[in-house]
Amino acid sequence: MKKILALTMIRSDYDLMSSLYQLLDDDQEIELKLLVGGAHLSESFGYTVKQIEDDGYDILLKVESLLDSNSKLARIKSFSILLQNSVDIISSFNPDLILYAGDREDVMLGAMVGGYLEIPTIHFFAGDHVSDGHIDNPIRHAASKLSTAHFVVLQQHKDRLIAMGESEKRIFVTGNISLDKFVNFIPKNIEEIKRHFKITKGFDSFALLIFHPTSQDKEKPNVIFENILKVLLEKKINTFISYPNIDPGNYEIRKVIEEYSKEVGFVFFKNLERNVFLSIYKNSQLILGNSSSGVCEAASIPVPALNIGTRQTGRYAEKNVCFIGSSLAEIEEGIVKVLDKKYQKSIKDMKNPYGDGASAYKAFEIIKTINFKEMLMKKEDPLEVSIE
Repeated sequence: MKKILALTMIRSDYDLMSSLYQLLDDDQEIELKLLVGGAHLSESFGYTVKQIEDDGYDILLKVESLLDSNSKLARIKSFSILLQNSVDIISSFNPDLILYAGDREDVMLGAMVGGYLEIPTIHFFAGDHVSDGHIDNPIRHAASKLSTAHFVVLQQHKDRLIAMGESEKRIFVTGNISLDKFVNFIPKNIEEIKRHFKITKGFDSFALLIFHPTSQDKEKPNVIFENILKVLLEKKINTFISYPNIDPGNYEIRKVIEEYSKEVGFVFFKNLERNVFLSIYKNSQLILGNSSSGVCEAASIPVPALNIGTRQTGRYAEKNVCFIGSSLAEIEEGIVKVLDKKYQKSIKDMKNPYGDGASAYKAFEIIKTINFKEMLMKKEDPLEVSIE
């Protein structure tokens, strides 16, 4: 039996990978266990480990690693806690394969532990690139250099990894696993969503706002977030609004949420059942904020996505995504543009280049058939790879 360990520290990466986890968990020849830490175990961020438990996965270890702080030091200190408290358990479990996704600090945990313990690793969503200057971007690339294999979304991502000196034999183009649930999910209708939230007035149409703090914008994240809320109120657009992630600046955004929490046109949430969140997503007239979801997933519906500020800039995006500045005027102009009937008609029949809804199965088949132990030793010279 093949033992696989998957790392998850935040709701977003768990949602990205959940379709694959289900396939692996259902296979009688695979023993899947999850290492859970970070925001999953924080009440401030919705205690999302409960969702993992409800989904029925076997949790190898829960690491209460997140320092509930608003400082730049907090993330790296949280990582050190995670590393110190998990490496012995990982070694004892001795998996045949370690899986991790994206560009946060836990990918470095998986890549480093796998490298030093000589356990093959797979980095999902490798080779993507964002030009906003945020630390997550070089973390993604650093993890790729330490990883055994890469499961990428686009050919462009594969090309980037090759340019970084990664051998083509290590790279597999699967598409975006997170899209599988968007394509295959049958959503609740608007009336059912309203009943779930006990909404008795309004919300016959609505937007979805997902905004996370970043230090790369000229304005402070809380100022940008409040600008968005002001425009939505002025335009009388009912909106479901997610709480921010754990990055520095989240406290200030939370204070803005407290100030606007009684606005009848807004519903704020920390964590939602997957079927409720996807139902909101698929019924929204607009996705806005600065989440990668707008860039990568909104095209599968399709629905307009308004990316506000510098976060996600440089990432490949289709015509349903508009990148705009963060002033009141720019946000208002952007909303008017994407809600225009001509614009909406122009994206009606578009296809999402990030995936076709079968990516999890493609990844599953590769995991079942490839012997990653044979790829473990990274002997290739990056200069020779790039010359080829």
